[in-house]
Amino acid sequence: MREDEAGKGWRKKIFGDRLCGVKNNDYLCHMILKRLNILNYRNIASAELEFSPKVNCFVGQNGEGKTNVLDAIYFLSLTKSMTNTVDSMNVRHGEELMMVQGTYDLNGVEEDISLGMKLHQKKHLKRNLKECQRLVDHIGLLPLIIASPNDSVIISGGSEERRRLMDVVISQYDSMYMKSLMKYNKMLRNRNIVLKLDEDEYRDHDGLMDTFDAIMAMEGEQIYAKREAFIKEFVPVFQHFYSVISGDNERVSLRYVSHCQQGDLHETLVRSRVKDRIVGHSLHGIHKDELEMSLGDYPIKREGSQGQNKTYMISLKLAQFDFLKRTGSQTTPLLLLDDIFDKLDARRVEQIVNLVSSDAFGQIFITDTNRENLDKILERTQGNYKIFNVKGGEISD
Repeated sequence: MREDEAGKGWRKKIFGDRLCGVKNNDYLCHMILKRLNILNYRNIASAELEFSPKVNCFVGQNGEGKTNVLDAIYFLSLTKSMTNTVDSMNVRHGEELMMVQGTYDLNGVEEDISLGMKLHQKKHLKRNLKECQRLVDHIGLLPLIIASPNDSVIISGGSEERRRLMDVVISQYDSMYMKSLMKYNKMLRNRNIVLKLDEDEYRDHDGLMDTFDAIMAMEGEQIYAKREAFIKEFVPVFQHFYSVISGDNERVSLRYVSHCQQGDLHETLVRSRVKDRIVGHSLHGIHKDELEMSLGDYPIKREGSQGQNKTYMISLKLAQFDFLKRTGSQTTPLLLLDDIFDKLDARRVEQIVNLVSSDAFGQIFITDTNRENLDKILERTQGNYKIFNVKGGEISD
């Protein structure tokens, strides 16, 4: 995928003179999360953690706080929780504020990143003690991929879950994509408000509808083009990972479907206004894009076993990792694996272990209730690992 001039400028802006990506992928930026400090995040009252540059394991029973550690790392990279859409829900019960702070090694240069908030106030992000005015400008600096049991909703849930799969990756290497998506969604919300007005008020807003449709079409076409290019390159990588994990016993596919494939988006939006008025919301646009996920010739949602669904999701995540590593800032992302081995047979677990313990992956954070699964990975690390026990929100190594 070729990077446009805006993308190059963004990379220069993020990394300054230490631009970490160069032509032909002949150099990757080295990123390590060295230390993590947590204050009042979810059920963790306080934690000061120092990590191995390779593998870090969190062991404990369900509900003790293992996933919350990974969520705190995710929070620093993407400025939001991977599960809670309401930021205040991440503040520990009975407390007024929370803070997550990480010390990173970015190609030999130490970077201090902190993100926190007080209840009923906005979040504050600081890089090396300097406030970041717009959170969107931070996304992509610390690339990250997470695989967790919550990913099952990507197969079983609505199309918005599958669009999010694309958005999370593309927004980490293309800042213009996120800005287009924010503009599009703002116009979509405004358009839906006007569609619900009574007839007299609606006629008074014809000019606004023209504006909304024009902006949605312009931004939507750009979003579509970037999603289409992403999927075209992404699918072969995904299929390769699935083949390795499954022992090449099954065939999978992933197909991108969009209204933009049916003709000019602006004309489609204008033409659909009558029907949109009847239902009270916008029926066409990139907010309806879909990823069709198949096992053989049938939807995996209908045909896949628990093990096949899990293999499908893990393959998607490993492909996301590989793709993100080769684009944007060309930084090896952090890989977070949250309780991924459940529902998988021993052969598939073995293949995943072989993959993630290879040199193709950088720093890894893993949670599991079963120490045996972790030991299989640790055997391949030549001692370069740390193990943390998690109980009741308290973490010890």
